[in-house]
Amino acid sequence: MTTSKLEASTSSGSSTVDVSQFQHTPFYCEENVYLLCKELGTKGIADAKGSDLFVVFISNEKKQIPLWHQKASNRADGVVLWDYHVICIQRKVGGGDSPLQHLVWDLDSTLSFPCALASYVAETIRPTFQTFPEFQRYFRIAHAPIFLQSFASDRRHMKDPLGEWLHQPPVYEPIVSEDGTVHNMHDYFDISATDVVKEAGYDMINAVFTEKFGVVIGENQLEDFFSQIP
Repeated sequence: MTTSKLEASTSSGSSTVDVSQFQHTPFYCEENVYLLCKELGTKGIADAKGSDLFVVFISNEKKQIPLWHQKASNRADGVVLWDYHVICIQRKVGGGDSPLQHLVWDLDSTLSFPCALASYVAETIRPTFQTFPEFQRYFRIAHAPIFLQSFASDRRHMKDPLGEWLHQPPVYEPIVSEDGTVHNMHDYFDISATDVVKEAGYDMINAVFTEKFGVVIGENQLEDFFSQIP
């Protein structure tokens, strides 16, 4: 992922888990999240198979999405205009009368790690902040167990027309899917308004658990979507 400039506004947070425990290569958020999902399961923080984890690609047609509280920013409010971004959302089930506290794991965020979904939406996505229409954000949600089997990237999207790296790649080998696919990154981060599922319901939820590339929703649907997952 790469950045641009955008004018906007402020806040910050504190960590609850040591973020340095997890692999992080700047600008390779999709691979960082791939490894994060595996590590959360290995460490016992999430289900071993990742059944409570969801990988979320954020982008739009213009490849310009504003997000706040990002470590890559040089502004006080931490705003960055990414071409795309990837986070992990962990579904948490409350006990008794306790409310559900879904968590966002964003290795590039300055907010707490993890951060409550409601707080992340309010502080990082800021759906009420008035921006230009081309900055509208869409969210592709994929169930982690399917994503971990299916995702592949040979990092071609991180090279310029001459084949030079835009940003230095991770030191480990590129990720290859279980079926041998070497690159399907574009199928995840190419997102447009026409991909958005307009109405939440059984079909949308079912698709997340069955479709390789999940479902695409609008920014105002994110919290409601996770409240409907059984």
